[in-house]
Amino acid sequence: MARAPEAFFQPDTRGGQRLWLYHTPSSGMPIRGAVLYVPPWAEEMNKGRRMAALASRAMAAAGWSVLQVDLLGCGDSSGDFGEADWQAWIEDAVRAAQWLREQHPGAPLWLWGLRAGALLASAAAPHISGPLNLLFWQPALQGKTLLQQFLRLKAAAQLADGGGKAILDAARADLAAGRPVEVAGYLLSPKLAQGLEAATLAPPVDMPAGRLVWLEVSGQPEPALPPATQAALPRWQTAGWRATSQVVLGPPFWQTTEIEDAPSLVAATLAALGADEHVDATAPDGFFAAGTAA
Repeated sequence: MARAPEAFFQPDTRGGQRLWLYHTPSSGMPIRGAVLYVPPWAEEMNKGRRMAALASRAMAAAGWSVLQVDLLGCGDSSGDFGEADWQAWIEDAVRAAQWLREQHPGAPLWLWGLRAGALLASAAAPHISGPLNLLFWQPALQGKTLLQQFLRLKAAAQLADGGGKAILDAARADLAAGRPVEVAGYLLSPKLAQGLEAATLAPPVDMPAGRLVWLEVSGQPEPALPPATQAALPRWQTAGWRATSQVVLGPPFWQTTEIEDAPSLVAATLAALGADEHVDATAPDGFFAAGTAA
């Protein structure tokens, strides 16, 4: 069981405030650890809210304290989206993680990122004191790809007749000149665009390596990790991270037209967080792997 989540505003260092939603286990239940949810950006953040809430409640019922945060310019936090910048989002994640650590000293700390949230989590990790673990849901490997996909929304209507390239070029020129760009109802600031474009999902440096749980979803009857993910995971193992990878059957809920659920992803998350670590003897160099599941 879990208590009803507690919603409250937390002051930030810039004179504003952030909305935090705190899920905790029922009274008397031992705390297994603390989890910070680092959300994706723009419309993927909105589409992913239901799954984040479902998973947070399930984790709390299983003994985990979970903190969901609205970043600068998002949801009910201070500012408009056009005021957001990548560094401020990293600072939001660091501050929230440190608060969680203070609430549960000595308990395992996890940073849980969906899509661009995984990029943010890996960027914030070296700035958080003490050891921690990472949980990735369908992580984006390159922020540059996310930015390109987002900007293409601005030119979608003109791409078929060849006019889209000029619009994309103009948008990039505006951002490079320090001017914000409106895309699909979002005002994109140059600072946010530049930070996202430079972001790469890579093992954090200058910090102890912990556990990495990498989960993806697929609509295929026999889901398998995509080649890009298979190529990325060994780099984390080489850096000392104890990596577990799994792909489960489910919809790409962060981008579907209607809000959809992926219950297998929640189940896989709970199993991975609570699983005893083991080495897959068939994997090279002791690589930790859970394989695939439907």
